[in-house]
Amino acid sequence: MRKRRSRGADQSEVDLTPMLDIVFIMLIFFIVTATFVRERGIDVLRPDPDQEEIQTNVIAIVVAVASNNDIWIEGRVVDPRAVRANIERLRAESPESPVLIQAEREADTGIVVGVMDQARLAHAPAVSIATVED
Repeated sequence: MRKRRSRGADQSEVDLTPMLDIVFIMLIFFIVTATFVRERGIDVLRPDPDQEEIQTNVIAIVVAVASNNDIWIEGRVVDPRAVRANIERLRAESPESPVLIQAEREADTGIVVGVMDQARLAHAPAVSIATVED
């Protein structure tokens, strides 16, 4: 009887060391892989305030996005699907003109990004976003 009881007591012990090793290795793996994840976004290159470019005879194509998400080009409301065509028409008149997007704070970011994409598809030499200092 004594042998059975002692053998049962030996078998009931669980060694947690291998499990802790595996958990530690998994922790290291997730930490290392998480540092290489890079979120995608829009890279905005802002010029240095000390360096101002002086451009002569170049007038920017201004696209305004109102707070109610209306898109304005040359004083008239434009359908979002017609932004590219309007920018291409204005670029035909002056090919070196950059595109300047003026967006109000309440305007949807998706509309502003869509206008930016349409300007790039129209092969604008530069696309800028105007900011207002408070």
